[in-house]
Amino acid sequence: MIELTGLTKSYARGAVKAVDNLSLKVERGEIFGFIGPNGAGKTTTIKMITGILLPDAGSIRVGGADMLGEPVKAKRQIGYVPDNHDVFDRLKGIEYLNFIGDVYGVSLSDRRERIEKYLTMFGIADAAGELIRSYSHGMKQKLMLTGALVHRPPLWLLDEPLTGLDPKSALALKDEMRAHCREGNTVFFSTHVLEVAERLCDRIGIISKGKLAAVGTMDSLRSGEKDVTLEKLFFELTENAEDGV
Repeated sequence: MIELTGLTKSYARGAVKAVDNLSLKVERGEIFGFIGPNGAGKTTTIKMITGILLPDAGSIRVGGADMLGEPVKAKRQIGYVPDNHDVFDRLKGIEYLNFIGDVYGVSLSDRRERIEKYLTMFGIADAAGELIRSYSHGMKQKLMLTGALVHRPPLWLLDEPLTGLDPKSALALKDEMRAHCREGNTVFFSTHVLEVAERLCDRIGIISKGKLAAVGTMDSLRSGEKDVTLEKLFFELTENAEDGV
């Protein structure tokens, strides 16, 4: 579903390499967790997959479509939730969701059904008629999740999706992620909650200083050490990367 080849991105006129020659494949039906320290390159990688940022080098394919050569075809397959809440504050929640439905060509009947489903699931149905500027941090997160899922994209690309969610909504989202992948779709998400990644993900990628330090299932990452937690692996791998090992 996602194929990254030699992906590279630098800032400050090349002085800071945020993503360094990263290659990765994520298959259909996978929940893929993308973890790393702050500044490791997670958000930069995700923004390049969405087409928001252009890579300095390398290629990105989403569902077989090249992000640079066929950007609209690639982007229509993505439901994206960023790590911030830059949303149209002067719109009402329902106006924002209908705008997203219009952008993706979702029929009125389908969008009504899906919007009602997710607003109810996340407990913000009563706030749909209010201005987004009045929403709390958590309510904005729930609204953006609803907007990302309303067109039923095959790829959910979620940057810290659990941030700001109450336990009930977090559980509902994780259940939806599993159901989405059981239907042959893909979830690619970043998180700092290592316990969630360990329990939820089919495979995990650990990034440090723009490079993949490790990729695999929990069993393969443990390398036979059954009692090793993701937390321990994470600190060992990222510390080694930072030390240049």
